[in-house]
Amino acid sequence: MADLQEVRIPDIGDFDEVEVIEILVSPGDSVAAEDSLISLESDKATMEIPSPNEGIVKEIKVSVGDKVAQGALIVTMEVTAAADDKAPEPERPVPAADAAPSASESNTTAAESAAVQTPVSDDDIVPYAPDTKAGKHRAHASPSVRRFARELGVNLSQVSGSGPKNRILKDDVQAFVKNAMQKGADQPSTGAAIPPVPKVDFAKFGEVEVQPLSRIKKISGKHLHACWLNIPHVTQFDEADITELEAFRQGMKEEAARKGVRLTPLVFIMKAVCASLREFPQFNASLDESQENLVLKKYTNLGVAVDTPEGLMVPVIRNVDKKGFYDLAGELMEISERARNGALMPADLQGGSFSISSLGGIGGTNFTPIVNAPEVAILGVARSQMKPVWNGKEFEPRLMLPLAMSYDHRIIDGAAGARFITYLSRILTDIRKVML
Repeated sequence: MADLQEVRIPDIGDFDEVEVIEILVSPGDSVAAEDSLISLESDKATMEIPSPNEGIVKEIKVSVGDKVAQGALIVTMEVTAAADDKAPEPERPVPAADAAPSASESNTTAAESAAVQTPVSDDDIVPYAPDTKAGKHRAHASPSVRRFARELGVNLSQVSGSGPKNRILKDDVQAFVKNAMQKGADQPSTGAAIPPVPKVDFAKFGEVEVQPLSRIKKISGKHLHACWLNIPHVTQFDEADITELEAFRQGMKEEAARKGVRLTPLVFIMKAVCASLREFPQFNASLDESQENLVLKKYTNLGVAVDTPEGLMVPVIRNVDKKGFYDLAGELMEISERARNGALMPADLQGGSFSISSLGGIGGTNFTPIVNAPEVAILGVARSQMKPVWNGKEFEPRLMLPLAMSYDHRIIDGAAGARFITYLSRILTDIRKVML
């Protein structure tokens, strides 16, 4: 038969009276042994009074704000499972105050901390480490909240309390974890071994102006950061002699104008890339989710980096290998214009198998492009320059196009990278080879 038991304040140390700051149970609640019933707070410590047995709460004999001392009746409960006759007396409440603990409490706290984790220095607090003496300060929270925080791996020194006197409640810990998870979803991970960039107050050095990043830059920035961190990059450089190609392009400008298109060098580069991808299919591929298989693509969809007022965008032109120069020139003009006007649809940015970033219209001698995952390679094109080239007898002026190809070294080794960019250079030197 269940027994009715009175639960009283145990020995709470050198305190005559302490204030009840929180009632943690209600009549009718089922509690287990050692579950907290009420919280007390003195000018030095906060503590919880645990239940001595498993049972059902019948009556609450105190209210928030009451002053209680050792032996004061706080709860009556119906015991449903008596403790072992040889069980020890209920443990003395565990203090959880910002003030320094006594010598005996210090020993207990140190033992508990050692069981949780190896202490770290004050300047190296792990964001989700359990609350220990290594933290900046002793958090103002009850033992049950500390236990809950340890289970979630939360450092209570980083949690703001919403309870009386800024006391940390269970809801505060849950809110902290939820907020951290949301931030983790919004921000790229810096990796376990990559330290964060230190915060700097630039205004203390002089006048500043804060400009928010555009939505496009925020999105592309996260993607590029992830690509840089997850792909072991190697960049291969070469130059292509495009003297004859440029002469041919200039000769076709009038006919292209009659068709309403601009026959830019990029159109020829795209066709040359298609021919190179047919010869080296591993460059037109992606790793599968297991990272153990290579998915070879039978289509050639080229992403073309476009400089827009809002930031870099990479619309995709599909089936480039099946389109003629004029058709490709028209589509390139149309999709680039839509990108600059912010009129691209999500489908326009999906399905690429290889990317090209051309800065020839702006300038520069070369650069190292970042692979656009899940692709395995990207071609960077800088501005062509007239250079003296030795032909075996003399130097002659030749129009040379700088090329830089970055690739995923997990898929493509250096020899394959060199063969690809050399083959591409030969195609651009004699564009007629794209027809073969």
